[in-house]
Amino acid sequence: MSSQPPSVASQRIADILAERILSGDLRPGTRIKQDELAAELETSRIPVRDALRMLEARGLVTMRPNTGARVTSLTMRDLEVSFEIRARVEPLLLAESVPNLTEQDLADLKEVMERIEQVSDLDETIALGREFHWITYRRHDTPLLAQIVERVWDTTQSYRRAYMKLSLGSGNRTHDVEHRLLYDAISRREVETAQAVLVMHIGRTRIGLERYAHLLSQSDAKTKPPRA
Repeated sequence: MSSQPPSVASQRIADILAERILSGDLRPGTRIKQDELAAELETSRIPVRDALRMLEARGLVTMRPNTGARVTSLTMRDLEVSFEIRARVEPLLLAESVPNLTEQDLADLKEVMERIEQVSDLDETIALGREFHWITYRRHDTPLLAQIVERVWDTTQSYRRAYMKLSLGSGNRTHDVEHRLLYDAISRREVETAQAVLVMHIGRTRIGLERYAHLLSQSDAKTKPPRA
């Protein structure tokens, strides 16, 4: 058994589970069996239970009496609300950050944007996309807004990942165009234009998720395919 202090062990387990959830290895609705996880990671159930509580606070895991822990599963309504939050909060975060971005920040943003345009691997595309947007928010001074955005990103990532898989598989690279439009507006310090592009970018993803909901969350009985 591990001799790590519970706090260290719990964080390690939480990091491992978060990576599995965000990478799609653990799909929404998947049951997480504490005994099996403790045996796999050679630890006791105590740090596993603590890790699950940490992930529950992030919105990645749902814990219910008598049913245990499951990867959080969102309904179509949950997704709609999540993207409404993004469309309202992220432009505020962007407006806080853009005036304070340095030339090095812009250089970093351009580099990541160009890397995204060159990659086709799904996981790398998602990771770079997340990095791109966080660079645009890098100089904010509103941690509460950033925490809200990060939580919504985490809880919807499994669904966005599934949508991106479908999108990239069909050769759709619209996100590249939107990233370049966003970069151009930010580099010119045109905050309102950048906000408009960001809202369009978020809205397009939301429409895609609604259109393919029946393919993205078949394990969620509450999620119904949108009407044609």
